[in-house]
Amino acid sequence: MNFNINRIEPKDRKPKARIKDFNEVTYSYSQEEAVKEASRCLNCAVPKCRISCPVNIDIPKFIQAIKNKDFLLSWEIIKQKNSMPCITGRICPQEIQCEGSCILKNKKNEIAIGNLEKFVADYAAKQKLENAKINKNVKIAIIGSGPAGLQCASDCIKNGYEVVVFEALHDIGGVLRYGIPNFRLPKNVLDKEIKDLKKLGVKFEVNAAIGYTLQLEDLKKIGFKAFFIAIGAGVPYFLNIEGENLRNIYSANEFLTRINLLNANQFCKYDTPVNFGKKAVVIGGGNVAMDSARTLLRLGVSDVTVVYRRTKTEMPAREAEILHAEEEGIKFQFLKEPIKFLDSGKGEVKGLKLQDMELMDELDVKNRKRVRKIENSFANLLADTIVVAIGQSTNYFLAEKIGIKLDDKKHIIVDKDSMQTNIEGIFAGGDVITGADTVISAMGAGKKAAKSIDDYLMKK
Repeated sequence: MNFNINRIEPKDRKPKARIKDFNEVTYSYSQEEAVKEASRCLNCAVPKCRISCPVNIDIPKFIQAIKNKDFLLSWEIIKQKNSMPCITGRICPQEIQCEGSCILKNKKNEIAIGNLEKFVADYAAKQKLENAKINKNVKIAIIGSGPAGLQCASDCIKNGYEVVVFEALHDIGGVLRYGIPNFRLPKNVLDKEIKDLKKLGVKFEVNAAIGYTLQLEDLKKIGFKAFFIAIGAGVPYFLNIEGENLRNIYSANEFLTRINLLNANQFCKYDTPVNFGKKAVVIGGGNVAMDSARTLLRLGVSDVTVVYRRTKTEMPAREAEILHAEEEGIKFQFLKEPIKFLDSGKGEVKGLKLQDMELMDELDVKNRKRVRKIENSFANLLADTIVVAIGQSTNYFLAEKIGIKLDDKKHIIVDKDSMQTNIEGIFAGGDVITGADTVISAMGAGKKAAKSIDDYLMKK
């Protein structure tokens, strides 16, 4: 075991080159790098990394297979629990989950589990899959094609059921498609995972907004016996301050959807309007804010600033995403809270009025330091385009329409053990029950729901 050597980081493309396109920023390991990194694993008797994985991948076992240069075996071990390792290896927040629990974390030398997963998945991407055996003659409807829906669909079809995924938009993938830029998650990687699900026998229906174009009762009439609602959290929060209706102010959901799904960045070929301008501001401190800021830079905006009401230490974005943004020239203004959007006089935004803030010792519910306003301390920040990236809530229309119980935050209430709602045969999982969370957590919910659906149908 070479656990005394330093963690091996994969190479990144140079900032000056990568900001000119939407190609992936971070390379995969070479085989030599992967084996060397895998050899550092201690193969702990009590693998906390596995316990911290929302889908319970046997992490020490798949790393051992890499060490032995059996990369396909490693991939098979991962696929037993995770249907989309090409995706999770790229965007999963390993630093607060599996890697965050690594015993070497204390020495700041934790095993690069996410990078190893990405390497294995990319290595195995050309492997052929056989169709699953659909032998139970029972139909399951998955409503939503994001990470929770896709994982549930994968597990349900492997259990022998007929599975149809209904997607309201015109393309498959949910937040993986419309919410994450190509430089973090290349769309050909997502397409490959969806293609594999189709090979297994999963069917997809797009432009099918359940509750609008199709009713749940319609699906019951044509033979669906169980339902999994995984429509995510796609309703943006706003600041509710003066001037919010001015032109060229976008929610991050709308902005990234226009770019990622509607190809607004290819303005010569597509008529999806987005005004970029020369100066842009992104409000927020999470991964979505980083994605928005780095996307604006690639669209040719020369001056991009992220405004966040706390300090860098409290930012919820992944450290790697913040580092990449800094390398690429994104500016940051910390301890600033927007209190007014400035009007150009022509109905367009021309900037922000900011209130200076300071940290308090008191912590909030997320264990971050609270902030308070510094009286009579203001500044203006000019911008042609502003993106608001302060979080999102759930679309609860479908749940309310069919009588599913909601909590005070409008999240669907489920039984924690079975993932079933108050209506028999209807299950739910992912962001629709938790609010905005990680992709891997949503996949864990989809996996848990698939098992419960199987138990429910077998009893029926």
